[in-house]
Amino acid sequence: MAQPPGRQPPQGSFGDPYDPSPESVRPSPPPGYGSAPPPGQAAGPYGAPVQPGPYGTPAQPGPYGVPQPGPYNAPAQPGPYGYPSPLQPGYGYQQPQPQQPPRPGGGGFFKGRRGAVIGAVLAVVLLAGSGIWFATSGGDDGSKPTAKASPGPGPEATGDGKAEDRGAHDLRAEADALNAQRKPGEAKVIWLQEGGVDLPRNGSDVYGPWIVGDTVVKAMFHTVSGYSATDGSRKWSLRMPSNLCAAPSQPTADGKIVFGIKTGTADDALCNSLQMVDLTTSKAGWRKTYRRQGAWDLLSDVSMAINGDTVTVGRTSRTDAFRVSDGTVLFGQLPGNCQPFGFASGPVAIAATSCRTAADDHKEQQVQRIDPVTGKVQWTYKVKKGWEVAQFYSVSPLVVSLKQEDRWAIIVLNENGTYRSQLVGGADDYGTKCGGDLLTEGKNLDNCLGMAADDRTVYLATKPPEDDLTPTNKVVAFDLNTGQAKWKAAAPAGQTLMPIRTEGGRLLMYLTAGKNKGGGIASLPPTGGTPQMVLWHPAAAATVERGFFDSRVVYQNGRCFLMHARISGIDDEDEKSMKSMAGFAN
Repeated sequence: MAQPPGRQPPQGSFGDPYDPSPESVRPSPPPGYGSAPPPGQAAGPYGAPVQPGPYGTPAQPGPYGVPQPGPYNAPAQPGPYGYPSPLQPGYGYQQPQPQQPPRPGGGGFFKGRRGAVIGAVLAVVLLAGSGIWFATSGGDDGSKPTAKASPGPGPEATGDGKAEDRGAHDLRAEADALNAQRKPGEAKVIWLQEGGVDLPRNGSDVYGPWIVGDTVVKAMFHTVSGYSATDGSRKWSLRMPSNLCAAPSQPTADGKIVFGIKTGTADDALCNSLQMVDLTTSKAGWRKTYRRQGAWDLLSDVSMAINGDTVTVGRTSRTDAFRVSDGTVLFGQLPGNCQPFGFASGPVAIAATSCRTAADDHKEQQVQRIDPVTGKVQWTYKVKKGWEVAQFYSVSPLVVSLKQEDRWAIIVLNENGTYRSQLVGGADDYGTKCGGDLLTEGKNLDNCLGMAADDRTVYLATKPPEDDLTPTNKVVAFDLNTGQAKWKAAAPAGQTLMPIRTEGGRLLMYLTAGKNKGGGIASLPPTGGTPQMVLWHPAAAATVERGFFDSRVVYQNGRCFLMHARISGIDDEDEKSMKSMAGFAN
């Protein structure tokens, strides 16, 4: 399904060193992921005093001069959405789609809510049905978010473990029919799921999947549901007080998560409430609202992340942090004019921050390591002015995607926040596919597919030609220290490879299904070569698998799960019958 107008990725060059000053303008490099630096200029990002590193100009070293990540790219770190997690291994999607253009200031804003929100900026509003007064005028001088418990009914269980989703018997029969056509060596379709819900007119975002024990969890519309990883039967279902609007890419190590939900049910209801859910027990915990005020805050998308027992809720002008286990407020607005607008989930809290300037446009940005309990900044990497932090592809090693209008660069930082290298892509065209490209709400910075990294190598997928009816691509390995390409590995004809994560010294990738060809999970050793199949999905299910053209991919414990990131249809029946998840295993 094509992306709506306006979400086309900018065309340009990736990996191009930071542009020289106007006095030494040079011709633009040809399209492609990266170009060699001009004569006499060091390779790498934007060279400047502050931190060492390429770039050839004062500021902080760092690339900057490359087109924005286009379709499909991915997480480096294990874990769906991009970071290592014992609970969840990898995230992805199938066929590439155009990427949404960058939003100013990070965190994304001005997204269809301007009229409703600007009206709110000028008044004090009593949110319907919630009994919560929301003050939106005046400055924000608080150092901590003003969150408080929400009155009214909380989440309620809607399933008892024996419940079956609509059409479950028909879906089981469909899976059995596909398995009956399996060829030697092919995996089974272990289960299929449909949307099964009458959604609002424009459909609904789908959050997850998160794997906790033997349960696969997804969240959609106003419901969080857990399914058996073995056969897809619904184990439990929890109805939220209102519609979901954001969620972290990972739960805590013990299976707890905090969802962003709207305060109220109106179309223009704000995303300013939080609901904790224990995914291991299917029980709801604390619920609170937090205050959003000022135009930058109200017009921002929400970025959520979990670091240890801390959940952060980032917006362009600030981030609020809460303890996951009990909802205690940990920190809010930090000292100074630079505030984090998004974190990456994982054991280390890495944040993207924006700084108010004289123009009050949040165009100066930084990468910071922040203590997730106190909010104390531990180190700062200044991004060259005019460049923005787009995504964190990996936290360990720290791989950062940067953008500037129609340019894109990828840099690697050391553990202490100093510059290490910039990827030099050469003539190939690369792309990433991130969660923010698939969702209309909730723009996390850590959930991409098509990229992976370990302590020596960064792996990226090239973008197949857009006019090719049987698209194929390559995976390119880059040296972490130099940013130079080491080797390339080609995908089978008519199929594409998307890196998910590294594991046990090898690269794991999702192989998309082709015409009459099943997809699956493939691997490559650190030295490259020909991809070897780890899990081969049945060719008989290729049509079903290709229907997950814009999906997430999770591979764990020998099972591969595909899940749509958004469900919508021509009519109600189309939405209900749309395949929402599929599972494969040997």
